[in-house]
Amino acid sequence: MPRDIGPRINDRITIRRIRVIDHEGTNHGEIDTMDALRMAREAGLDLVEVNAKSRPPVCRIMDFGRYKYEQSKKAHESRQKQHRAKLKTVRLRPKTDPHMLDIRVAMARAFLERGDKVQIMILFRGREMAHQDLGIKHCKEVAKRLEDIAKVEQHPRTEGRRMSMLLGRK
Repeated sequence: MPRDIGPRINDRITIRRIRVIDHEGTNHGEIDTMDALRMAREAGLDLVEVNAKSRPPVCRIMDFGRYKYEQSKKAHESRQKQHRAKLKTVRLRPKTDPHMLDIRVAMARAFLERGDKVQIMILFRGREMAHQDLGIKHCKEVAKRLEDIAKVEQHPRTEGRRMSMLLGRK
């Protein structure tokens, strides 16, 4: 069975009578397919089936190559306007000073405003594991500073020597 590759054009339209709209937008009503094909060839254009589900099918006289080009351009533009949310990681340490915390919060804010999710990761080394309360304090501080645009999707949890918290846009 052949794949359906877009609308049927010219000789691929097999139904006997169709509703025709010409290249200027004039509705010619229901006419024979052969007459419509002749009209399209005289205009130097293609006969394109635009609505196959209606009875009789609606066909338009147009430049099919240009139509396909415009459709692909629209599809490309819509793909470019989409933003897929990415997971961005902001790394901290239990000993992170207040100024560096300000910088990291500003980075996280920029990521959230762009539509990304932010994972706050606090890395513990050596004896810092005994002070996990500092990591939780940092997580709460970041969440408090970003509460106007972010919500906590995953509360702080420890995995080995890492503590992580996930923030998403409100």
